[in-house]
Amino acid sequence: MQVTLCREAKPYEAAEHYDMRCLRLQGKEATDTDTIWVGLSHLLPGARTSLKDAPVEKIYVCVAGEVTIETQDETVTLGYLDSCRLAPGEARALSNRTNAPASVLLAMPA
Repeated sequence: MQVTLCREAKPYEAAEHYDMRCLRLQGKEATDTDTIWVGLSHLLPGARTSLKDAPVEKIYVCVAGEVTIETQDETVTLGYLDSCRLAPGEARALSNRTNAPASVLLAMPA
């Protein structure tokens, strides 16, 4: 078993993420996973990412506050424990359009 305590999780820099603090919980340099990695992103009010695609599937789960996810075709705001899946190649932008912090879990292939 490999455990990552949130208080000991290492931050990582994600390109084109603004006013966000990202933590690696599982996978990559945090633990030895074969298929997925999991990150936790904290978004300050006004935080955002660029509209950008990835070659792999992504799953987001809102664990605090509200996070708005935009694709080229639609916009949705996730609340507590709401989730969405993005297909490989589907461009997305995240934002926190509220005056309170928000947090989202991200799971994607390693």
